[in-house]
Amino acid sequence: MPINSYLDALTYFYSYAHYNPADISNWSLDRLKGLLARLGDPHKKFPSLLIAGTKGKGSTAAMAESILRQAGYKTGLYTSPHLHSFRERIRLGGEAITEEQVVALARSLKPYFEDTPNLTAFELITAAAFVAFAEANIEAAVLEVGLGGRLDATNAVDPAVAVITSISYDHMQILGDTLTLIAREKAGIIRPGALVISAPQYDEAMQMIEQVCADHRARLVLVGRDWQWQPGEFNFEGQSFRVGEQDYWLPLMGEHQLVNAVTAMAAVTGFVERTGLAVAPEAVKTGLANVNWPGRLELLQRNPFLVVDSAMNGDSAEKLIQALQHHFPERPITFIFGASSDHPIRDMLNALLPHAARMFTVASRHPRAAKAEWLADLAAELGYTAVSLPDVATALARTLAETEPDGLICVTGSLFLVADVREAWLHRQGLPLPLIDPVVVS
Repeated sequence: MPINSYLDALTYFYSYAHYNPADISNWSLDRLKGLLARLGDPHKKFPSLLIAGTKGKGSTAAMAESILRQAGYKTGLYTSPHLHSFRERIRLGGEAITEEQVVALARSLKPYFEDTPNLTAFELITAAAFVAFAEANIEAAVLEVGLGGRLDATNAVDPAVAVITSISYDHMQILGDTLTLIAREKAGIIRPGALVISAPQYDEAMQMIEQVCADHRARLVLVGRDWQWQPGEFNFEGQSFRVGEQDYWLPLMGEHQLVNAVTAMAAVTGFVERTGLAVAPEAVKTGLANVNWPGRLELLQRNPFLVVDSAMNGDSAEKLIQALQHHFPERPITFIFGASSDHPIRDMLNALLPHAARMFTVASRHPRAAKAEWLADLAAELGYTAVSLPDVATALARTLAETEPDGLICVTGSLFLVADVREAWLHRQGLPLPLIDPVVVS
């Protein structure tokens, strides 16, 4: 197919996507490394910081990139999935790549992609990111692992620092049904002699990370042991915390984001140690204070309060409840809930429903979205009442109309649902919309 527009480029990229998350038989780092070799090994032209984990890896990546950018370095940030636009996945100097850059990448790489049998969409997009970073002569790349670690396309790099954020149950049909198995897949990013930064973990996951580090003679730095912090004051704009004698401000809510922030600080410190780059203390403060990572415990409005959060497994749903109780104590919570069908939905509902004054279920526009009626039936099976609604706009309008001014509405269960609600809310308010992609018809 000819690629003459941004829509053409997206259509081409997404033509490689197959929504069968349990099938890992086609994953191959060797295939991707062969493709990258034919492209001149773009992933070897910059130092990289690679971040795996179940939750918090995107936030940690955004914070680390912001710090390195404030230190004066030209950065590349690769994250997934995107919130509103494919362009968010590949950022140069903090800015999403342009439509023209996406088209140029698709055109120039198409012959290489088509000469690589069985290539997956994520491998293709990751290769495009590496080429974009190399062409831009970036000085530091921060890469978020897509899924797992060992076989993930991002693991084609040889990272200066390997980071593992909080590990919990998710994608069990792929990664395994115990924390030990899941942690082993995440720890697949650890190289011999590596420097590894780990967020606090459940004991079962921590034991596996320690074992892999010992086997690889890698140095392990533990957040919570080697890096400690004290939470400070907080409000609806964010929160302060202290590390050592220094105070920091983070414009994100939730105590779990403090863990992510300290993990990012430890990761950047390790990155400096391994690469020789210099990051002044002021760059750390400014980078954290200016990080932008929407859709994660984000307050869109007050009267009533409207919060959106991308919690998508049981552990993150429990952390969401803790954060809501911390920031919005004793307020009845109306949930708008939607989830991808391949996520641990029962675990999420078990965490959320006991704290719900009401719950409305809805499906996002994403093809993996679970049907709203099925979600409501599952809530009933668990002993609670939930009402299914036909679409996001209806759910948002109804909850805003029926919630008291001092009440709290929380949208959660899926990043795709969060994106749909953010767009619907911005449209209602007459506010500028974010980057939004044209609809790709498969």
